Amino acid sequence: MAVHTVLGPGLLESTYEACLAFELQNRGVSVRTQVPLPVVYQGQKLEIGYRIDLLIAESVIVEVKAVEAIAPVHRAQLLSYLKLSDRRLGLLLNFNVVHMRDGIIRMVNKF
Repeated sequence: MAVHTVLGPGLLESTYEACLAFELQNRGVSVRTQVPLPVVYQGQKLEIGYRIDLLIAESVIVEVKAVEAIAPVHRAQLLSYLKLSDRRLGLLLNFNVVHMRDGIIRMVNKF
């Protein structure tokens, strides 16, 4: 929430992603950005170009958005990333809101 408080809405997703990663690292949290996410299709690992915005502590996927409203496709994208990476917990963060609490969606992959 600190990033949203300082920057407010209206910027590019890449700005929020970089600032959020910086903020978390300053707090001692392990964060990787733009983590490659291959797709395994018929036993073949394909590097197609999917990337996880933020991977926190090697377990939580964070998908950063700066959109008018979260659409069903955004939720589907995060759920697909959770399934493809075999991870359980993800956060969809939309920074294009007046109050950040209204831009946070928690998703769980039930395997």
